[in-house]
Amino acid sequence: MLDADLIAQFVTTIRRFVDEQLVPNEEIVAQTDAIPDHLLAAMSEMGLFGLSIPTEYGGLGLSAEEEMRVIFEVGRASPAFRSIFATNVGIGSQAIVIDGSDEQKQRYLPKLATGEMIGSFALTEPDVGSDAASVKTTARLDGDFYVLNGTKRFITNAPEAGLFTVMARTGTAEEGEAGVTAFLVEAGTPGLTVGKPDRKMGQRGAHTADVIFQDCRVPVANIIGGIPGRGFRTAMKVLDKGRLHIAAACTGAAQRLLEEAVAYATERQQFGKPISSFQLVQAMLADCRTEIFAARAMVENAARRRDAGEVVTADAACCKYFASEMVGRVADRAVQIHGGSGYMADFPVERFYRDVRLFRIYEGTSQIQQLVIARHLLREAAVARR
Repeated sequence: MLDADLIAQFVTTIRRFVDEQLVPNEEIVAQTDAIPDHLLAAMSEMGLFGLSIPTEYGGLGLSAEEEMRVIFEVGRASPAFRSIFATNVGIGSQAIVIDGSDEQKQRYLPKLATGEMIGSFALTEPDVGSDAASVKTTARLDGDFYVLNGTKRFITNAPEAGLFTVMARTGTAEEGEAGVTAFLVEAGTPGLTVGKPDRKMGQRGAHTADVIFQDCRVPVANIIGGIPGRGFRTAMKVLDKGRLHIAAACTGAAQRLLEEAVAYATERQQFGKPISSFQLVQAMLADCRTEIFAARAMVENAARRRDAGEVVTADAACCKYFASEMVGRVADRAVQIHGGSGYMADFPVERFYRDVRLFRIYEGTSQIQQLVIARHLLREAAVARR
């Protein structure tokens, strides 16, 4: 953790960077489907790729609460800017931090911390999404190597990735999650190919693609932690923080949408006065402000308790569920306040309306979050009845 004054200064610096560098370049990213190199270099220099990586490996070593404060700010810009470093901050590094061997940490974490290497998490498959324990990509032992075969789908940052964390089945299908192993596979490994970038509804500049394994030979030493069958558990260990991270990104995006809506409502004249003077417009603004405040409070509370060593699985699911649904409602109101202009690509709210739709799907759909929340609730009730 950083000193309180240092983290406050860092967050202020990030906010200025977002306002002065990221926001003005959003349209360039939307048009070119790429983040300018000078911005990637600036993001690396500021330490954004290594927010959660321990300082001994070149990262900033932020706590969960500190990380969320940074993401609240970065989330105010187009999601592509956060997406390019998020896999390094999340499971791309944290699986190694938590369960990796000393050699794996020394080899990969310094490169991930600077953004020299982009991490990518390869779990989802054509027939495997929410049912993550049913991974079909196989890993067959052959001497000192495992031979991987299968296809991963919608893999974030796959076109840019230098390192893939790959979930593959080393056991039988009947073993479920116990037969899934996490492998570290470097880009360029023979037998690994990346498909063409997907065409998506939104989030231009944030790339996803298929990752195909055809007799891809991966050393046994590249199993995270060196023990087969623990991949699913490794993923679950970092999932709570990942869901808090997405909730913080949703909260930041909602804040940006509200700022755009307030600015437009203040300037737009109808019936001889600003539309911000109309009570029904004020009601929409008030609803946005209230829900953003609630989401931020939820994320900060859960992050603090996670830092204190508490298990926050259910609460992290609550945060991700509420915040991702909330930002959709805020986006809808922002477009409504803009009226016809909100449907036009000339205004940021049109782009954000499409961009934020994805938040309800990845890192576990809203329906998966509901199941996680309900199961924990019912389990707690059963324990209380004993």
